[in-house]
Amino acid sequence: MRYHCFITDYDGTLASNDRVMPEAIQALKALKATGRKLILVTGRQLEELKAVFPEYVVFDRIVAENGAVIYCPATLTLALLGSPPPKEFIDFLEDQAVPVAIGHVIVAGREPHQQVFLNAIKTAGLEYQLIFNKGAVMVLPPGINKATGLHQALRELQMSEHNSVAIGDAENDTAMLLTAECAVAVQNALPQVCQIADWTTDRPAGEGVMQLIQRLIDDDLAQIDPCLSRHYLSLGKEMNGSLFEVCPYGERILLAGTSGFGKTTLAAAFIEKLIAKAYQFCLIDPEGDYQDLPGILTIGDGDHPPQIGEVTALLTRADENVIVCILAVPLDDRPAYFNKLAQAVAGLRKATGHPHFIIMDEAHHLMPHQHSSRQVEFPVEFNSFMAITTRPELLDRELVKRINTALVMGEAPDQTMRSVAHILSADLPMPENQSFQKGEVLVWQKNRPHLRLVKSDLPGSLLMRHKRKYATGDMGYNSFYFNGPAHRLNLKANNLMMFIQMGSGVDDDTWSYHLRRHDYSNWFRHSVKDESLAVAAEQVENGTDDSRASRQAIFKMIMERYTLPA
Repeated sequence: MRYHCFITDYDGTLASNDRVMPEAIQALKALKATGRKLILVTGRQLEELKAVFPEYVVFDRIVAENGAVIYCPATLTLALLGSPPPKEFIDFLEDQAVPVAIGHVIVAGREPHQQVFLNAIKTAGLEYQLIFNKGAVMVLPPGINKATGLHQALRELQMSEHNSVAIGDAENDTAMLLTAECAVAVQNALPQVCQIADWTTDRPAGEGVMQLIQRLIDDDLAQIDPCLSRHYLSLGKEMNGSLFEVCPYGERILLAGTSGFGKTTLAAAFIEKLIAKAYQFCLIDPEGDYQDLPGILTIGDGDHPPQIGEVTALLTRADENVIVCILAVPLDDRPAYFNKLAQAVAGLRKATGHPHFIIMDEAHHLMPHQHSSRQVEFPVEFNSFMAITTRPELLDRELVKRINTALVMGEAPDQTMRSVAHILSADLPMPENQSFQKGEVLVWQKNRPHLRLVKSDLPGSLLMRHKRKYATGDMGYNSFYFNGPAHRLNLKANNLMMFIQMGSGVDDDTWSYHLRRHDYSNWFRHSVKDESLAVAAEQVENGTDDSRASRQAIFKMIMERYTLPA
């Protein structure tokens, strides 16, 4: 289920002339019976709303006073997002004989008195804002609107805006509608509201609300999905210059190919797109490649396996992205561990709709094809995932059969795509006489049978900041140790710059000892996770025994790749 939360305005939307149709109330109850949460967002004061709409208890939260007040009917708790208006402000308005209604936070009046409100704000030295709503004028502290109140209500319910649909009719509904994943306008809405809506109902006010509710119950708004392209995530450009985009909901992506050709770069770009649009993700990291990504919580490390309860507790907060590092989980135990984690995350998704994406790096560690017993039991709605691997044939067949998008990179992506086609029992004509460059992606999508070539996006600051860990940070247990013959030394280089510093100072015998053993290229490949640097270092290791020349060559390669602009 995509939409777990239904949000509606009151006046002009759910209600007409203070009245809510009995049929609309029954529709709300039917919608709530599906397990969805209901939020009423209104410019009215709470006490006034209760007086005209006694059925308000059907809602899980009420956001009143245009976002300033959050009320829970079940517990009778009230939260204010702003301070009450100061006395001098109210006194000024009363001296001007302006009719006003004073709430917990809001001061409300009518046009054409907006200039008097502005004068009162100036006289009192306040930073208040004016919000208009079909002739009504609302005065509120800065930063408070229906969107901010809605955000707070959703977090109380452990919900995300990306799993919500909102319906409204007037100017003050704009922020709320733009915040929701799906914005709906009733037929009687103002033209500017209809313009920003993803869909407009055929019926006005309460009848339009009932029409939306019925579509939610029938198919979770699947018919409206094509209207939501504003949420799509761009991953690159097709050869004709058009954007290559994927939907943030329901995508089952396989990212496969040989190392050193841009899989990590594309994955980092994808993560950045998720972060930019506030889609929550859970990344399972078997090798510790994604530890210390800025702004993302990591559970587990090389010594301590992540506790599943701790992971799900963090993921209940829709604003938190989580990396699950399973380095400490033995290789043979990883499929069973992932099975438990997948079931727990599926349970959270069923209740809340998030995390929105599951990213599985080195997915063959989690769902291997060759495992002796079937340990992974896929939840029925196991979707919205990206599985990353070197070769699709290493993966559990049932996982590969579920994909609807394949992104293939590497030296011979056409051969890798043939493996995908074989598992899917699909006829995928391969491009002939096609040369493939680093960063290019061979794409298959279930709804578009022809293969296409895409130039993948490059990540912005995320991957660069991550690379600084290898350049100047602390790599911990992945550090390089200069031991030399007979292990006379034990010098720890905990990053690449320290490697250069120590490598410059060790004696020729120690340097050459590691050179002949290919220790440098192995460290670059398995600890620094830089295949291109490893390949270049191998050429040096195979090409010369000269200590000075090999040092200069390897140090130059590192500096070219990891000396980053400030």
